Amino acid sequence: MSSQNIIKQHYETKVVDALKKSRGYKNQYQIPKIEKVVLNMGISAALDKAALEESFKNLGLVTGQQPIKTLAKKSIANFKLREGMPIGCKVTLRGERMWDFLFRLIAVALPSIRDFRGIPQKLDGQGNYSLGITDITIFPEISVESLKRQAGLELTIVTSAQSDAEGYELLDLMGMPFRKREGQSESAEEESAA
Repeated sequence: MSSQNIIKQHYETKVVDALKKSRGYKNQYQIPKIEKVVLNMGISAALDKAALEESFKNLGLVTGQQPIKTLAKKSIANFKLREGMPIGCKVTLRGERMWDFLFRLIAVALPSIRDFRGIPQKLDGQGNYSLGITDITIFPEISVESLKRQAGLELTIVTSAQSDAEGYELLDLMGMPFRKREGQSESAEEESAA
């Protein structure tokens, strides 16, 4: 891990200034920032201890941090699930590990998806962004040969933005490869042709 991550430098030097200009923030504490990144893996085969341990190990490799086990809140007889049984694992990243993970996500993992055309632009109404990744092998730390079963994860980027528009602008300036709407790409082509 680097002492001063590239994406953190980009946020501090370019993104903050761009947000100040576009939104007219007068106080530095009004400027939205990324607070944390939460990664979660739910295991459908939770009764299989080997599957749980494999996902635990893989999430640790991807994040560089020890995951915690998530436990079932209720018993569900149809799934042979009892209250308190481990059903997955999660990691909350903050600080340097968060910046390192975001850099690897934006620069390495997402572009390595086959036929990648961008990620959806939907935020949760409060400026936070969630993304489901169906194949964990897009991360270079995970080798395809070592996986016994296909695994995915859910990823949530929590920001201090007050609205979806602020959150989208922050993540877009950070370099998140959002999918362009059809109207956006056509107008961009017309401007470049003129």
